[in-house]
Amino acid sequence: MSNRKKLPIGIQTFRELREEDHYYVDKTSFIQQLINGGKHYFLSRPRRFGKSLLVDTMKELFEGNETLFSDLTIHDNWDWSVKYPVVRLDFSGESFSESDSLHIDVMDQLANLESLHGISGNYQTAPHRFRNLVTTLHKRTSQRVVVLVDEYDAPILSTLDNPEQARKFRDYLRGLYSSIKFLDSHIRFSFLTGVSKFSKVNLFSGLNNLRDITLSPQYSAICGYTDRDLDEIFAPELVSLDREAIRDWYNGYSWCGETKVYNPFDILLLFANHEFDNYWSETGTPKFLVETLIRRRISSVQLDGLKARSDLLSSFDVEAIAPEALLFQTGYLTIESEEHVAGETYYRLRYPNREVRQSLNGALLDYMVGNQSSRNRYRLPLYERILADDLKGFGNVLRAFYASIPFEWYTNNDIARFEGHYVSVFYSLIIGLGLGISVEDSTNAGRLDLSFTFEDRVYIFEFKVLEQAAEGTAMAQLKSRNYAEKYRTPSTSVTLIGIEFSAKERNIASFEVDRLVLN
Repeated sequence: MSNRKKLPIGIQTFRELREEDHYYVDKTSFIQQLINGGKHYFLSRPRRFGKSLLVDTMKELFEGNETLFSDLTIHDNWDWSVKYPVVRLDFSGESFSESDSLHIDVMDQLANLESLHGISGNYQTAPHRFRNLVTTLHKRTSQRVVVLVDEYDAPILSTLDNPEQARKFRDYLRGLYSSIKFLDSHIRFSFLTGVSKFSKVNLFSGLNNLRDITLSPQYSAICGYTDRDLDEIFAPELVSLDREAIRDWYNGYSWCGETKVYNPFDILLLFANHEFDNYWSETGTPKFLVETLIRRRISSVQLDGLKARSDLLSSFDVEAIAPEALLFQTGYLTIESEEHVAGETYYRLRYPNREVRQSLNGALLDYMVGNQSSRNRYRLPLYERILADDLKGFGNVLRAFYASIPFEWYTNNDIARFEGHYVSVFYSLIIGLGLGISVEDSTNAGRLDLSFTFEDRVYIFEFKVLEQAAEGTAMAQLKSRNYAEKYRTPSTSVTLIGIEFSAKERNIASFEVDRLVLN
């Protein structure tokens, strides 16, 4: 089609995007709201969400590069005769593996900024050097300075598996960022972005005038693409793609419970490849995240539907990382709805979309079974058994799968003694098949362990570990509580499946099936 443009895959430079005829979703109205409404801001968004492009757009705007903004919302509402000096720090490109790597990087960035503006100074500490840079720029240009910090928390996040090093980086950055408040009279505007929101007490104690817009409804779409953006901006790319499948796979990120957005990285690769895949997760699920969930004994079954207070979601620190905050801030869970109880705000969390649900459960499963090849080997046979409604074969494949888990994994992980382990492995395995999952679905008789649907079939599961179970079998509990009544329709077949595990044998001891006819 003649109106197709270049896909801005991996492009974080606003000038390149605009000058080389790439697609661009106009975010300048959000930038104008920020500038008109305040001075110091913080925004948290997961990786690959366009934070760097947003920061670079701000840089070009304040520097007065008018031609780049022709036909954008802000163009006719900005004084292009004024050019502001910009100090931008970017921590997105370093690994920070060495203890002195952060100091070296900061001093190098400040040196480059000094060279750019012809400023010299002999300062041994980053805060003093930063302050000299800002005050000198203000004095020379007679314009207050714009301070932009991209991925402010990257040095800390890269060392979370080394708490001592992470604390050192945190304390170092605290000294640097506190300069922003100290320099308030010299600053026109400041904007910090990152993946996480660290506690003000431990990182932003010197910058308590920073406004956090992460959960502000008015800025919920400041990063990412909305459905409307896809339909209006990327319409030429939607040809031959299933629109509902796009929503199922990639839509659903929300920071207010209403406005939903797509991760740009996913969508652009989908448009380039015309193939649905786990593009975002291919960049890697953090090992630290998986290990935290396992260490806290948080079952994968629990994740979809977690509740958390607003203060829990908005911050964490090296010494106290709430799993809910970690999952939310890294993009593995998102806000489904907001509730107000006893004067406090709670958020119900969920997986944003199919891609994230499958990728996180895949990573958890690989860790839980200690064998990635095992998951791949059994996924297709399990899917084929469900497709054929062959539950005996399904049970046999499940037994083979559990038997493939290395003995050493059980001896090194005490979580394997608990029912939650076996259920989590099963749940994550089923998620990987791409089936519709309903976890612990509520009925008037209580909460069943798990159910999933495939075509016009409903499968209802109850799990037990023999060495820990109360009297009665898993199947007996399914029947006594009459869980199937909820699914009574003329066109639906319902099958009850009771699975009992033996912690001693580390496998399925009993796999009972009862097909129901619901009139």
